[in-house]
Parts: sequence; C-alpha cells; structure tokens
Amino acid sequence: MSSTDWPKVGQIYAEGISTGIATFETTVPDYKSWDVAHIDECRLIAESENEILGWAALSPVSSRCVYGGVAEVSVYIGKNARGKGVGKALMEKLIVESENAGYWTLQSGIFPQNQASIKLHEKVGFRFLGKREKVGKTKDGIWMDNLLFEKRSKIVGI
Repeated sequence: MSSTDWPKVGQIYAEGISTGIATFETTVPDYKSWDVAHIDECRLIAESENEILGWAALSPVSSRCVYGGVAEVSVYIGKNARGKGVGKALMEKLIVESENAGYWTLQSGIFPQNQASIKLHEKVGFRFLGKREKVGKTKDGIWMDNLLFEKRSKIVGI
C-alpha cells in the first residue's frame, strides 16, 4: 500500500464503517492521521486489473516495549469483492509480513454480528479469547460487545 492508494483504501474503509459492524470508527481519517497510527511495513492492498479490492494493515497495541511484537489487525474488503477469497489472501500475506517484521502476536477485536470477519479469522488460525461486553458505542450510540481473537506466531517469539 502506498499513499497514492489512499483514496480507494479510504473508500473501502468508508464502506466498512457504513455496515455498522466493522469498527467503532465513525469517519474515515485523513491519510496523515491513518499513516501515523499504522505500522509501515505491514500495509497491504489486494488488487485486480488495477482495481483495489481490499486492504489490511497493522497498528501497535501499546507503546510499552513489552508489547513491541503485538499488533492489531485491520482488514477491509470492498463491497463488490466480499466472499471471493480476497480477505483470506490478504490475511495470509499479512501474517507472513508480520512475522518477517518480528511480530509474535496478532489480535483482532470483532463485533459478534460480523460473522464474515469471525470466519475469516478462524480460517487463518486465529483463536477466540473472550468477549468484552459493551466496550464501545457505535456511530449510532449503541453499546456493542467486542470479541477478541488472537494468532500467535509459531516462528517468532518462541
């Protein structure tokens, strides 16, 4: 992913926000804000015929050094590319890239209603850790639970 991909990446992000079950975010940030919050070496796009179909990226979970190898996953698929294996391809590549960058644990917070994301994470080896009840409000002011999933590397940090 490069900064020139941001208009389409942001559009796909907006599509995810509009579902009401993909994120607690209410608006797409500008690129500069998004850029600062995400890890440089783990940003991917899925592309076909010069069309961006989806994206994935990592963000740090903490600034504390003990969590330096732990990152949070963001994965968004454009509405016209969902259910076609794009998410699985992005996640598999993101896992490899994260390990190459020294990350030993990936985590994701997923709304219980987002069954497609839950299934995707399970397909690529994430395990369910638990539920955080009413951890945040949606853009409509509704309190939502969040399910925590984790994937621990078998080659980094062992």
